[in-house]
Amino acid sequence: MSTATVTTTAFAPLTIQDAEALVDTARRAAEAAGVNVAVTVLDAGGHLLSFRRDDRAVLIAGETSTRKAYTALQLNTPTADLVDAVQPGGLFHTLPTALDRPLLFIAGGVPVHRDGRLIGAVGVGGGAPEQDHGFATAAAESLV
Repeated sequence: MSTATVTTTAFAPLTIQDAEALVDTARRAAEAAGVNVAVTVLDAGGHLLSFRRDDRAVLIAGETSTRKAYTALQLNTPTADLVDAVQPGGLFHTLPTALDRPLLFIAGGVPVHRDGRLIGAVGVGGGAPEQDHGFATAAAESLV
C-alpha cells in the first residue's frame, strides 16, 4: 500500500487592507493626473472588496470600473491587452455577446497577483482608457 503525500503551498489572499490600499493608490495616481475616477477591487472569486467613486467622476465610471475588474479577473489579463481580441476577426469577437456576464473590453482592468497566483483584480473608470489602465497598473504593481 502506498501513501501519497500532498503538499499545499499557502498563499496570502487579497485582504480588505490590500483592497483599500489598491483603491488609494489608483485614486492618488488619478488625482495627480487631474482625473476623477471610480475604482473597484474584486477578490479571486469576483466578490467586491472595495469601491470608491470620486464625487465628480461621471456616474457610469462606477459600472465601468467594476466590469473592467471583472473582465481582467475572468481572463487573467489586463483589459488593455484584450481590446483588439474583440474586434471583428479577433479571437474573442463574439465573447461579449455570447456570455451573459458583465464583461467590458476597454483598458482599465488589471488582474492582481501574489506569489504568481491570481488573487483578484482592480478596475478603474472615469478617465481615458489609457489613463485608467495606468492608474490600475500602478495600483496592482504597488501591492507587496
